[in-house]
Amino acid sequence: MYNIFLILINYLCITVPNALHVTHMELNPSLTEHLKTIDTSSLVDRAEKEIINLFVSQGLKVGDALPKEMELAQTLGVSRTVVREAMLRLRMVGLVESKKHRGAVLTSPDLIKPLRKSLYPTIMENKTLQDLFEMRMVLEVGMADILFEHIQEKDIEELEAIVAKEPLNADNTIFDIETEVAFHGKLYEITGNTILKDFQNMLLPVFQYVHSSGLLTSPSTSKSFISHRGLVDILKVGNAEVFRNAMRKHLDNHYQRLFVYKKSVG
Repeated sequence: MYNIFLILINYLCITVPNALHVTHMELNPSLTEHLKTIDTSSLVDRAEKEIINLFVSQGLKVGDALPKEMELAQTLGVSRTVVREAMLRLRMVGLVESKKHRGAVLTSPDLIKPLRKSLYPTIMENKTLQDLFEMRMVLEVGMADILFEHIQEKDIEELEAIVAKEPLNADNTIFDIETEVAFHGKLYEITGNTILKDFQNMLLPVFQYVHSSGLLTSPSTSKSFISHRGLVDILKVGNAEVFRNAMRKHLDNHYQRLFVYKKSVG
């Protein structure tokens, strides 16, 4: 009896694994085509996505009241805790807010807010700072038409008051951060574009860091530099195309100072 038991054990140890191995090897390859990728996102991630899909499918607009937590939980088949966490995420990105006597309502999201929370210039590589500055160049060169469409005499007067505080040899002077922010901030303001203005405000810590960190170390080497005064003169009597070219030269000078010189000495 004991011998029979040992024989049975040996059979199971040898034959069954081999059978399993053969079964695995002989699995029909076509079956794998029907396998779906496992959804590894959390329940809250999926609830957040489904809540947004619900808003869209119901045609909700900014200002509309949203379903209560319990309703959402029942609709999605999840707990109120999951719904509460998902709604908290939507509040953090500015898509949902709470109104007195109304509960949660749909709002127009703040597109800049998520970027602002992750913008720490002290832990950015020079390449990232360079990319941000290039983005700034694209925006400020590209907004010439909007500037000439909206600018008024009072705007010219405010810009002149700003440049009056600059040294006369501003083309050979490392820019003053306060004047730089004030002048270019006014240009963004003139456009009347809230997102452009918010974007400029978001980038202020980057400009301030660049100014105070020593990245801005070289004198101007550009013979075609256009100062703030020159830009104001063009806004008075020029046109959008002339301003575009002038702004490109103005910002390119800063670009050369900030990065090209730094690379040559580093």
